[in-house]
Amino acid sequence: MLRRIAWTLLIIAMILAGCRTGESRESTDATPAENAHMETTLSGTPELAAGNQEAHLTIVDALGRQLALAEPPSRIVIAGRATALLAHTLYLFPEAGGRLAALEVRLQRSQSFYPLVDPRFDEVAPLERNAGVEQIAPLHPDVVLLKSYMAESLGDPLERLGIPVIYLDLETPEQFFRDVGILGRLLGDEARAEQIIGFYQDRLERLSALSGGNAESGPPAILVLKYSDRGGDVALQVPSVSWLQTEMVRQAGGSPIWVEAAQGGGWTVVGFEQIAAWNPDAIFVIYYPDDPAPIVERLREDSKWQALKAVQEGRLYGFAGDFLSWDQPDPRWILGQLWLARKIDPHVAEAVDLREEVIAFYRDLYRLESEVIEREILPLLSDSLVE
Repeated sequence: MLRRIAWTLLIIAMILAGCRTGESRESTDATPAENAHMETTLSGTPELAAGNQEAHLTIVDALGRQLALAEPPSRIVIAGRATALLAHTLYLFPEAGGRLAALEVRLQRSQSFYPLVDPRFDEVAPLERNAGVEQIAPLHPDVVLLKSYMAESLGDPLERLGIPVIYLDLETPEQFFRDVGILGRLLGDEARAEQIIGFYQDRLERLSALSGGNAESGPPAILVLKYSDRGGDVALQVPSVSWLQTEMVRQAGGSPIWVEAAQGGGWTVVGFEQIAAWNPDAIFVIYYPDDPAPIVERLREDSKWQALKAVQEGRLYGFAGDFLSWDQPDPRWILGQLWLARKIDPHVAEAVDLREEVIAFYRDLYRLESEVIEREILPLLSDSLVE
């Protein structure tokens, strides 16, 4: 009976909230391109909606929407898909510890990263997979962080309840820098955002200065493949031409050989016949659930794959990673960029010490002590990653 009453009250609240905000919001039927340019002013708290507080903080999120808050949020919830990528970016800021109230945990490899950067992580409420408003609303969040593609399925229902939402992308270096700036403003630490961005830009500038190791022969033909065995069905997929993995190959001095086959917006399945026709100079295999090394070893032993130039020349690699793969729109993409450039460009391989870069990454960005990095991080890396 109590549960039925609670649901009735929740539905009434949703209807009332929808009536209050309906005049100020743009139509939810807008196209993604229209959403990217619209600005919607939302109330950050119920008190602010009633006009009892003055908005001192205005945030413009990844969709170009304005969010007005009275102060930096003290209760942040991260939900929807790709929550690890959002949470790991939030934890670049020291203010994240103690402010993250709940997290929808979607594991790829290991959750053990969180306690390293947040001693109070056991106080963060775990949300069930695909959590909806019925789980999130009772937590009374000051703001919910979502990936932009969650706007229709989860963001809109939350906003109809008067719960503020901020959307982030993180899908390209440019979007990553913008979104770090958004988080810096949200947390009241824009100086930290500038420090984080500077860390990345310093390394990208260094890579640019080192490029040219393949000038005589031209850029090598590179293939990035995601290996999937979900449900027991094996599939090989290439990333979208607009995704981070494609840009990483270009920045590393390689030519992404798959772009003509990946003009869509997601992963594209390719068969071995197509891979053989491309016959790339090097192949990098992504496997999100675990270490890709065993998969790479099986491919090397396959007689069909042994006919490929990349396999014959010993240039079939599992994509590097630690708590998760370094190819993703997660803060570790800069480590993936450095590692990839070392594999592709001999000048970079000679000049960049990846082990030192890993130490600097966790020390400067996540504020971990050297002994913690030595004990908890470096053992996750195979010798081939830091040689």
